[in-house]
Amino acid sequence: MAEMGKGVTAGKLAINVQKRLTRAQEKVLQKLGKADETRDAAFEEMVTNFNKQMVEGSKLQKDLKTYVTAVKTLHDASRRLQDCLADMYEPDWFGKEEMDALAEDTDTLWLDYHQSITDKSVTSMDTYLTQFPDIKARIAKRDRKMVDFDSARHHFASLQKGKKKDEAKIAKQAALLEMAAPSWAQGLISAHQVAQTNLSFNQAEEDLGRAQKIFEELNVELQDELPALWDSRVGVYVNTFQGLAGHQEKFHKDMSKLSQNLNDIMTKLEEQRQLKKDGTAAAKTEDGAKSEEADISDSASSAPKIAVTNGSDGELPPGFIYKVKAIHDYDATDGDELELKMGDIVLVMGFDNPDEQDDGWLMGVKESKWLQEKDASAKGVFPENFTQKF
Repeated sequence: MAEMGKGVTAGKLAINVQKRLTRAQEKVLQKLGKADETRDAAFEEMVTNFNKQMVEGSKLQKDLKTYVTAVKTLHDASRRLQDCLADMYEPDWFGKEEMDALAEDTDTLWLDYHQSITDKSVTSMDTYLTQFPDIKARIAKRDRKMVDFDSARHHFASLQKGKKKDEAKIAKQAALLEMAAPSWAQGLISAHQVAQTNLSFNQAEEDLGRAQKIFEELNVELQDELPALWDSRVGVYVNTFQGLAGHQEKFHKDMSKLSQNLNDIMTKLEEQRQLKKDGTAAAKTEDGAKSEEADISDSASSAPKIAVTNGSDGELPPGFIYKVKAIHDYDATDGDELELKMGDIVLVMGFDNPDEQDDGWLMGVKESKWLQEKDASAKGVFPENFTQKF
C-alpha cells in the first residue's frame, strides 16, 4: 500500500476524507431542515458553562501573572531605593548597622512575598487550567461523533423505509426468473436475491450501532465531568484569593514594622544632627562666656563664676538645649551618671565630643542642682527613655 506520510496510508487518508465529506453533507442537510439533529439542551448548557469557565480562568491566570510582574517591579524599585540610601549613609551617622540590616530584611521580605504568591496562587491556577484543553478536545470529538451518529441513523432509516419497496421489486423480478428457471434453481435464486437486498441494510445497521456506541460513551463521560468541573471553580477561586489575601496581609504587616523602624532611624538621625548642631553652638557660647568671665574676674575677684540672671521660669541658661522630666526612677551605675527620681527636672546639654554619645543617652544637669550652684560641672549622663521632653 502506498505511503502518504508518517503513519498515514492511502486507505486511511481516503477513510478520513470520506468521513469529513459525510459530516459536511449531514450538517448541510441539517441546516436546510432536511435532516433532524440530535439535540441535548442540558448538555449544551454544560458546554456553555465550560466555555465561560475556561475564559474566566484564563483571564484570572493572566491577571495573576500581571500582578506577580508588578510585585517584581516594585521589589526591584525598593531594592534600588535601599541601595541608594546605603550608598549615601555615612559610617558615623546614627543607626548605620541597623540601616544595613533593615535593607537586607526588606529585600528578603519582598523575595518571600513574590515566591509565595507565585507558588500558591499562580501555580495552582496553572494546574487548574491544564485540564481544559483535553476536555475541549473531547467535546469537539463528541460533536463530530454525534454528526456521524446522525448520518448513520438517517442512512439506516432511509434504507429501512425503502426496504419494502425493494423487496416487492425484487420479489416480482424473482418470480419472472423462477418461471424461466428450472425448478431445482428457483430456491437458490430467491435466497441470493434476499441476501443481496439485506446486505446493505445489515451493514448500515452495524454502522449505526458502532456510531451510537462511540457517541454515547463520549457523551456519558462528559456529562459526568462537566458539572463536576463547573462546581470546582468556586473552590479554586476561594483558595486563590484567600491565599493571596493571606500573603498580602502578612507582607504588609511585616513591611509596616520595617517601615516604622526606618522612620525611627531617620528620626534619631535628625535628632543627633540637631544635638550636634546645638552642642557646637553651645560650646561657642560657653567659650565666650568663659572669656568674659575671665575679664570680669581680673577686674573684680569677688564676682560669681557664671553670671546668670534668668531662672527656670524664663529662658534656658546658655549652653542648655531643652528640659526633660523624669518619668521613672533611675539608679546610677557609674560615676558619670545622674541619679534620677520620678519628677526630677533635668536641663539637657550637648556632649563636648558628640562621638562620645551613646545611642539612647543624654547629658544634663538637674535643674535643682543648677539653681543652687550655677555650675555645669555637676552634669552627668542618663537614659533618655526614663524621661519625657517638655
